[in-house]
Amino acid sequence: MEIFKYMEKYDYEQLVFCQDKTSGLKAIIAIHDTTLGPALGGTRMWNYATEEEAIEDALRLAKGMTYKNAAAGLNLGGGKTVIIGDPLKDKNEEMFRAFGRFIQGLNGRYITAEDVGTTVADMDLIHEETNYVTGISPAFGSSGNPSPVTAYGVYRGMKAAAMEAFGSDSLEGKRVAVQGVGNVAYNLCRHLHEEGAILIVTDINQASVDRVVNEFGATAVNTDEIYSQDVDIFAPCALGAIINDETIPQLKAKVVAGAANNQLKETRHGDQLHELGIVYAPDYVINSGGVINVADELYGYNRERAMKRVETVYDSIAKVMEISRTEGIPTYLAADRLAEERIARVGKSRSQFLQNGKHILSGR
Repeated sequence: MEIFKYMEKYDYEQLVFCQDKTSGLKAIIAIHDTTLGPALGGTRMWNYATEEEAIEDALRLAKGMTYKNAAAGLNLGGGKTVIIGDPLKDKNEEMFRAFGRFIQGLNGRYITAEDVGTTVADMDLIHEETNYVTGISPAFGSSGNPSPVTAYGVYRGMKAAAMEAFGSDSLEGKRVAVQGVGNVAYNLCRHLHEEGAILIVTDINQASVDRVVNEFGATAVNTDEIYSQDVDIFAPCALGAIINDETIPQLKAKVVAGAANNQLKETRHGDQLHELGIVYAPDYVINSGGVINVADELYGYNRERAMKRVETVYDSIAKVMEISRTEGIPTYLAADRLAEERIARVGKSRSQFLQNGKHILSGR
């Protein structure tokens, strides 16, 4: 892998390799863009097959966080960490404390959080060495479990997508197929049920299915039957790459809006949804409630303020739809446009400020 060529192509700022022999720490911090502010992105622990695979994952995820944070209106850039190792066997206190010291050494350029393979307890250990970490235990003033807040953002974004597709953002009486009913989707189902939506659900975990059937009157179907249901909205809330050549022909829904990451297997599948007239709420915009919530911790967490900010996921999705409609482009491209334009505007204003400051200092 030609790392500098890759970084130059996608304009990455920094790649940091962290090693601690005593604890076995092998971590890679990727900082993509700090135009809007310090890079915020979680720490993922995974048993990568190769170091190159770990590097590529860190870089890809960091760029995704730049776009996610920008589209959410946060004054934060994008970054990500991957730790190479088995999260079930290789963790120890020294590892996360050593990692915390590496983060502290970046002096605020990067702020981390929980991700796949890491927990609140791991974040607490990092917090022993640095304040540049979110998602720590509520006892330290954090926001706690992010799932309900993420779900509320998805619910708000779904309403905005419904407005685009149906001319009304009411979900009462709308038939919604929810794929995966884990922690986030359970709370999404609760919001939908309270508004009067009709739920069709599936999950590989039967206990999760039973829970939403019993509590919200949902109808359960087999996992391979969820795509072809006669519904208004399809909500992918489990695996990524779920919008693909096999599933798109089965869809009867007019809206795709759910919590899952990386829903499009390839960008051309977003083009296909656009051509079919199916309204797609881009995943990194609609599921940004979680990062909006943890970002509030940086100001001293206030739940009321955070939830007010999460409500604006509706406005972000509405802006994406407007760009898509006005420019005649698929919504996944419209979301990228929204993020890139915000970064460019802030970058230009900062550049102008620095330029003017130079003139003042030089007497010109």
